[in-house]
Amino acid sequence: MTWLVAENWESKPMGERFQALLDRPGIVKAPGAHNAMAGLLAKAAGFDCLYVSGAAVTAAMALPDLGVIQLNELCDTVRQIHRATQLPLIVDGDTGYGEVLNVMRTIRELEDAGAAAIQMEDQILPKKCGHLNDKLLASPEEMARKVAAARKARRHLRIIARTDAVQSEGLEAGLARARLYAEAGADLVFADGIKTPEEFRRFSSECGVPFMANMTEFGRTPYYTAQQFQEFGCKVVIWPVSSLRVAAKAMESMYSELAEKGTLIDKLEEMQTRAQLYDTIGYHSFEELDDSVAATVVPDDIRTAGPRNT
Repeated sequence: MTWLVAENWESKPMGERFQALLDRPGIVKAPGAHNAMAGLLAKAAGFDCLYVSGAAVTAAMALPDLGVIQLNELCDTVRQIHRATQLPLIVDGDTGYGEVLNVMRTIRELEDAGAAAIQMEDQILPKKCGHLNDKLLASPEEMARKVAAARKARRHLRIIARTDAVQSEGLEAGLARARLYAEAGADLVFADGIKTPEEFRRFSSECGVPFMANMTEFGRTPYYTAQQFQEFGCKVVIWPVSSLRVAAKAMESMYSELAEKGTLIDKLEEMQTRAQLYDTIGYHSFEELDDSVAATVVPDDIRTAGPRNT
């Protein structure tokens, strides 16, 4: 099946498809996908919702997560993942790319790119990862205005309001912000960098709308399972940068071995084969759309040293 065929497209708006997942019993598990290939592999593993992390997208561009990514760059990535997977995408919209009017445009652009939900945070630029120190916060009222503007602009996109206030202002202040953002029109809220089951339970029970949890690696939050987050009352859990971290570590190992040995013959077992790659991207489905293209026969998987097909 390929996205080039019109009948293969899902006609229901992505925001409504995401809402249907929220309406089901249990927690929604949304692993990060930093590009379309990662999205396809996550879909093949059985996931029905994905997260597009600003940190992962910028890192893939060799940029820091300091709000330097541009809206068109984010939309390009969202468009590619949406096209490849046709799954509901929760998209990290950082601070909304500006104030009220900019936020409203961001909503429309992400909807057109195929997003199902946007996450916006209550920081000001230069923004930082929610697990880092000394973040600069907008006032609660400024963030609430952005949430209300997003609500006014959206056709189907679900709005997730993130607060980074707990670390610097305390739990009660973070909860107050979360409730204010829910009142302004957020469909879900998200408090980043919180740690304990009690903190998750309080947000989940007191914020007024469903709560999203962040299970990022190497951060402030201990390593909880999806089942534990569900027991804490969370409705969605994300693993935002995991796909990029694993891919980068694997590439680091590959390049190191190639530099040292001048061959990757010992790395073959760690690679996706040509046949697996073509199956993942639906190579033959594309070929079948044009009868002038000869059906590809994949070369034998030769597991010996010497000249190899490329």
